[in-house]
Amino acid sequence: MAKKTKTKETTPVVEQTFAETIEAPVVEQVKELNMIEQYQDGKDQTICVRNYFDPERENMGLENYGMTLFDGVYHEEALSCLEVNGVKRYVTGLNEFAPEVKRLNAKDRAAKVKQIRQAVASLEAELAQNIIDPEDPMFWNKVKLLRPDNDTLWAKMTIKCGNEPLYLDPVKDPYDLIKIFAIKAGGFSIVAKSLAEAKSKNARFYLDYETETASERTSISKVRNRALAALTNLYDTNSIKLMYVAKVVDANSTQYIKSTPNDIVYESMDAYIYGEGSETNREKAAKRFLDASRMDLKDLKILSLIKDATVYDYITAKGGFIVETQFNAKLGKTTEEVKLFLESPLNEEIYNNLLNRVEKNWNA
Repeated sequence: MAKKTKTKETTPVVEQTFAETIEAPVVEQVKELNMIEQYQDGKDQTICVRNYFDPERENMGLENYGMTLFDGVYHEEALSCLEVNGVKRYVTGLNEFAPEVKRLNAKDRAAKVKQIRQAVASLEAELAQNIIDPEDPMFWNKVKLLRPDNDTLWAKMTIKCGNEPLYLDPVKDPYDLIKIFAIKAGGFSIVAKSLAEAKSKNARFYLDYETETASERTSISKVRNRALAALTNLYDTNSIKLMYVAKVVDANSTQYIKSTPNDIVYESMDAYIYGEGSETNREKAAKRFLDASRMDLKDLKILSLIKDATVYDYITAKGGFIVETQFNAKLGKTTEEVKLFLESPLNEEIYNNLLNRVEKNWNA
């Protein structure tokens, strides 16, 4: 009897251990993958949180691949919470009593309060089956879930961002609507409210409305294309002006003289526009070339004269002034003041003398 009892107790223990070891991990893994795929599946893709990277700012080489984080890495952040005198206030964008709402003028504040109440009423109906009239004077007394002090809801509100877009569909998913309001209110520090704000603050992620940010995303391309068109036009029609433009924008201005082949100047400016010259920021380089190409020839010539005369030591900084070395004349304290000085008919002698000396190098 003792042996039979012992055999019956041992057999089920072995089978149970064997089943748990093999089956449990497989079930958990399949369930997790399905949840992730289902969360983004079928969502409208016109609104999302995108990663922001500056191709001009080094980020361990990730900027070369359009990535903000390493592949498979995510940043997850909880909703911001401010605590004053023991009272918590979550930055939700759905609180009409928040300081940023109170600071608005009367007209804008009324519109903002109306927007908040309509959103809260809609969310209450969908998430808590609580029907409230946004015009009800006792509106906030009847709110159950979206109350500003509901720590149970807001403390669990997080956003998880990576290299792939996080699509937010406020029509189908009420929690996406809450996240959009929170992002616009600054409730998540890792997500900027717009692409323009992401650029100014160098944020890692930003809220992207496809129709609103399309022009912002292509701004560099549009400026660069206009600069390239201006370069081609100068190459075809005005090689002298092209030389002066090159002198104005390029740090090494003295390399361009009147005998420099037009193709060499074109090639150098083409590289400059793409950020491969003295200005490595492609957007700044394209804008600078475009601005210079739109200047009058007279202004370009004087600026080129000032720049090269400085390199040749015909003018120099002395005692807080820019001084012409031969006549020891004070031209001004800034480039703009020197330009105005040389343009004046009263200083024509100094201008002609300086131009003759510099043009000897240009005509070499």
